[in-house]
Amino acid sequence: MVKLIATDMDGTLLNAAHEVSDENIKAIQYAQSQGVTVVIATGRAFYEAQDPIAPTGLKVPYICLNGAEVRDESFDIVHTSSLNHELYQRIRQELDRHHIYYQVYTNMGIYTEDPERDLAIYIDIAERSGQKADVEKIRKHIQHRIDIGTLKIVENYDHLEDIPGELIMKVLAFDTDLEKIERVKARLSEKSNLEVSSSSRGNIEITHADAQKGTAVASIAEKLGISLEDTMAIGDNLNDKSMLERVGYPVAMANAIPELKEHAKFVTDTNENSGVAKAIYKVLENNE
Repeated sequence: MVKLIATDMDGTLLNAAHEVSDENIKAIQYAQSQGVTVVIATGRAFYEAQDPIAPTGLKVPYICLNGAEVRDESFDIVHTSSLNHELYQRIRQELDRHHIYYQVYTNMGIYTEDPERDLAIYIDIAERSGQKADVEKIRKHIQHRIDIGTLKIVENYDHLEDIPGELIMKVLAFDTDLEKIERVKARLSEKSNLEVSSSSRGNIEITHADAQKGTAVASIAEKLGISLEDTMAIGDNLNDKSMLERVGYPVAMANAIPELKEHAKFVTDTNENSGVAKAIYKVLENNE
């Protein structure tokens, strides 16, 4: 019997317009009415994860930055896992050596050295997923993030650790050379105390080894007194793998990468067709 549901956001709960469909909203509300806890598990920072969720009125716990930060329904932080100086510098050296562009995610914001590179990243991600990139819309979104302070432009990343209260939570790297990005991903994966995953082709997301979605889901389940066998996880990419490997009801989106589908008990519909809602209704029918 499913008592806990964890769902990824991009490519899973959100459609291509980065919105939660009415069908998905209603399914989550129905699950909550049945006493099921629904958790959002995302690679996004909280200050960006909440943007598409706030209009829905949903109150849920958040696993952010692939598990580097966990918040309860009241948005209070209950867990953080940051990169210390040694790990952060090791990551930077590896990426700089191979001339790979990256952003730095902290507990206070996302730092970029070049917003135009960010634009190119979003365009490439859209095109690789078979969508036509709306360049003007993407540019406005980046400017909005800059205006509200969640995206911060810096000349370089040398002094981020010197800012009082700033914690390095995640490094997001990107390159159009897929072979190069895979080589660097493999090298970083060899390093102890680092977790290296991906949320789309061409990127790598680097966090502390303790920061994994699966670890965070297990922690939430334990606190709620829920078995992982009674937990469902839904995702579409490699940063969701640690969730699907641990739970009793692993679900992959129809648009998920083949490697993730291998770990799924079943494959639901695509994110464009409210696959999350269909997965929720399917498992809750079994509950009844």
